[in-house]
Amino acid sequence: MGIASEFKEFIAKGNVLDLAVGVIIGGAFGSIVSSLVDNVVMPPIGLLLSGVDFSKLQYVLKPDDAATAANELVAIQYGMFINAVIKFLIVAWVVFLIVKAVNTLRRPVEAPAAGPTPDQALLTEIRDLLKK
Repeated sequence: MGIASEFKEFIAKGNVLDLAVGVIIGGAFGSIVSSLVDNVVMPPIGLLLSGVDFSKLQYVLKPDDAATAANELVAIQYGMFINAVIKFLIVAWVVFLIVKAVNTLRRPVEAPAAGPTPDQALLTEIRDLLKK
């Protein structure tokens, strides 16, 4: 079997295609979550906290020097980190819900215990009569 045919077989497997689709959907979902957090979730939270824009929160280590042409602001942007944590929590929650739903669907449905067949019922009745 040549390398080309092995590669073709590898790519044609369902798991590889499912993984590729998952990565593409995941990337698109990531941008949706980013938009949700940046444009929907954080503005009301910022408004509740006296109009704070979380994406602009930072701790300046080295400010810009107006005397020089180089603008070298060095800052820890903890507001961006807070946004990233919220995005992660939303994605983690959605993935948890998806996995929970899939596990529920995969769990075998327990069939109700069927009563005895007519033959078994007859044999049980005969046994009970013989005991008397």
